[in-house]
Amino acid sequence: MAYTWVLLSIISAFTLATSDALTKKALTDSNEYLVAWFRLLFSLPLLLFLYIFVPIPKLDIEFYKAFVLALPLEIIAMVLYIKALRISPLSLTLPFLALTPVFLILISYLIIGEKVSFLGSMGIIFLAAGSYTLNIHEMQRGIFEPFKAIVKEKGSVLMVGVALIYSVTSSLGKMAIVHSSPLFFGVTYFIAVTVIFAPIALWMGKTELKSFIAGGQVKGLFFPGIFYSVMIASHMIAISLTKVAYMISLKRTSLLIGVMYGYFFFKEKNIGERLSGVVLMLIGFVMIVTAT
Repeated sequence: MAYTWVLLSIISAFTLATSDALTKKALTDSNEYLVAWFRLLFSLPLLLFLYIFVPIPKLDIEFYKAFVLALPLEIIAMVLYIKALRISPLSLTLPFLALTPVFLILISYLIIGEKVSFLGSMGIIFLAAGSYTLNIHEMQRGIFEPFKAIVKEKGSVLMVGVALIYSVTSSLGKMAIVHSSPLFFGVTYFIAVTVIFAPIALWMGKTELKSFIAGGQVKGLFFPGIFYSVMIASHMIAISLTKVAYMISLKRTSLLIGVMYGYFFFKEKNIGERLSGVVLMLIGFVMIVTAT
């Protein structure tokens, strides 16, 4: 029972990676705004079913503060996330989410008071090394070429921004959960995200909406939405049972799953070097978790 959060974090990682892989498959020649919104929309039925069994907790100002601050950030991150998946390989974009625990070292301290030890700092070094080796094949052109390659890979740059935003929303989400309950926050939060994002998505995809639905592309997002809803529920419960850095670090095993999906289903190249980078990042995660 003490390690329930570990199992839930792994479930969250697997369902996130699976949703991302299925989403990327549906992204070919599709509007990313419509894809992001329909994935959210298809996640709602399962979440609403769970909501039937969730008692409404007593809410205070801290809950509303965290809720309102996180909402716009979540929408921005979602758009950047989908764009990154569309324009770049899974195995080169998803590993940059490994930076979220790095940003959490400062952000979670500022928001919820988590501190990082020397061992945690060493974890950061491993994470940085993992990011560096993602482009190790460029090393023959000069030692700084991998850094240039990261900058030139637009999807990777976007995912770095997503990682930073997620460090903030994860901390705010934990605050909201503490002042409510995991499933209550998870369901109400993503309903709000879906509703607020709807006019943006429908406006940005207005010229493609008809063909998107008539062409059957929308059907391709049904299962990504289902997996996404399981990710949300397992994420919220897991993060309520442990510290943010613990849960997010374990959830980032989705990077390893995502890299494997990229290799087996999308035939992405340079898998060996990128996989070694992910492994280094995961070692860093373990060190951070151990130190927290």
